[in-house]
Amino acid sequence: MSLHHRHSSDVSSPLLRIRVILAITIFLLAFGVRLLSWHDTRLEVGKVQTVVSADYKHVAQLLRQGGIASFLSSTSPLSDLNTLGHPPGYSILIAIVYSVFGESDTAVQLVQIICDALAAVVIFFIVAELLPFSAAAVAGMLAALSPQFAWNSVLLLPDSLAVLPILLAVYCVARAIKNPRLLNFVAAGVLLGISCWLRANAMLLTFFIAAAVLLLFKSERRWRFPLAVVCGTLLIILPLTIRNAIVFHRFIPLSLGAGQTLLEGIADYDHEGRFNIPKTDMGIMKQEAEMFQRPDYYSTLFNPDGVERERARLARGFTVIRSHPFWFAGVMSRRAASMVRLERSRLVSGDPPVSHSLDGIDKLDPTWTTRTDELLKSAVVSLRTSAISLPDGVNVLLTGDSEKYGEQLLSSPIPVKQNNDYVFTIPVKIERGRMRISVKSASGKTYSSSIVETVETRPPDDAPMNEIQLPFVVTSDEQVRLAFSNEASTPPNPVAQIGPIRLFELGPSRFLWTRYPRFLVHGAQKIFLTAVILPLAIIGLILLVIKKHWPALIILLVVPAYFFCVQSIVHTEYRYVLAVDYFLFALVGATVACVGNLSLSLWERVRVRA
Repeated sequence: MSLHHRHSSDVSSPLLRIRVILAITIFLLAFGVRLLSWHDTRLEVGKVQTVVSADYKHVAQLLRQGGIASFLSSTSPLSDLNTLGHPPGYSILIAIVYSVFGESDTAVQLVQIICDALAAVVIFFIVAELLPFSAAAVAGMLAALSPQFAWNSVLLLPDSLAVLPILLAVYCVARAIKNPRLLNFVAAGVLLGISCWLRANAMLLTFFIAAAVLLLFKSERRWRFPLAVVCGTLLIILPLTIRNAIVFHRFIPLSLGAGQTLLEGIADYDHEGRFNIPKTDMGIMKQEAEMFQRPDYYSTLFNPDGVERERARLARGFTVIRSHPFWFAGVMSRRAASMVRLERSRLVSGDPPVSHSLDGIDKLDPTWTTRTDELLKSAVVSLRTSAISLPDGVNVLLTGDSEKYGEQLLSSPIPVKQNNDYVFTIPVKIERGRMRISVKSASGKTYSSSIVETVETRPPDDAPMNEIQLPFVVTSDEQVRLAFSNEASTPPNPVAQIGPIRLFELGPSRFLWTRYPRFLVHGAQKIFLTAVILPLAIIGLILLVIKKHWPALIILLVVPAYFFCVQSIVHTEYRYVLAVDYFLFALVGATVACVGNLSLSLWERVRVRA
């Protein structure tokens, strides 16, 4: 295995055509996988991070109403500090898409799917600049098939979008190894700045990239290159910083929220509650309202006094860090280690999802329904579970046992017909803890499920009765059951009120032909486990060290090193560190390429001897 040190004259036209064909193949495969993931989850993604998505959409609507002038005005609704919880880039994108295609979340998702598919192509090109062609092909294919990337690309969040500019910045640096031009480094910095407009997580990545550039190039004037990277980033970020200074009269480089995530990150690992720091946004707001005797603090994170509150949060967090440096170093180590574990994401389903709209199902006649007394008579209830009829004669009160998981109540069998779309509607009010409601076949296969939990902003007595919809498609004439299960409830023994349950038949299923590509994709996605990917990545890393491929090591490790060192300081979710997985796949590509080369060499020796 060797690096590609070749001149442009060495790249023959057939090789270039193969590279282009493979790049197109990777893009189409990635696009198709993400389209199937969208088809599976389009009815559910709106329930993920609903409040955060609503914040982005709210800012987008304000931008559409007031235009650029309102963005720069200190008297417009956009001057509310609560609009600074995130950088404005994603809201600007939503506003543009809504203006062109109407208020369509599907159009936003399609843009994200295209960008995420392009990211798989970019990692292919990055690895192709550094390692054998086969390693690049493996990295690109892994990125194309990854269920982690497919799932995050359809969420109405900017996390997957923010990765593409980072990868393009790394590609600019990789390209510059053979032909170091100042423009490449400026472009890398600009791309990092664009990523910061989408998510603030990469704000300090420009300094890591600049340090990597300093290590890669040994010329007398090499200091120009890292400075170009930093200046390119500042060129993009400074306009937003200046805008914030004009509108809010404060120094806010990108957005607010660092103090909040620092505190919540500390609380995540403070299992004994030694520091008395809440783990949620609502908890922080409630505590600050009590600490400062300001009831108006309870309603929002940043307004009023958002900047001062953020500074107080940062000061409080740094006080804990200074007082317990070794403990916090352990926290950072555990967070960094969690970043190389693949997220347990939903795989592309082997069966097509419901294709009919769920709007207006109340106008249909249910094919099956059950009242409270019927549910209790026919259901199977766990031994330590309580299920009683409430005095109103309409609802059932279900109290789960203390187990972390496990079925609490299983309905009687319900007949359904092959290749038809169905949906259950279940009125549920969670009074304590968390439960999962699932539709299961007689063999135990789960067709559909949903997690329900308490509403943190309202007391249990005032919690609403929500109607949960569970759409599903059955592959044969059979009987299904509804299962109510514990779902790692905190506190244990979850309590739920269940209203009359109804089943609607929506009509014959469509897109049944997609079962064939779904079968292949679903099977391929089963390898995306930490136990499979991480060992292969570690072997690839060791091989690069043994072969002393320092440029490849520096370029492929700079982004993971940044997230290990910086993102590990604050509260971290898998979606914040998606970029790390791309470089894990690159290292896996190095391992597979080396194994492939050794296998070919052994085969050639055996063939020659024979």
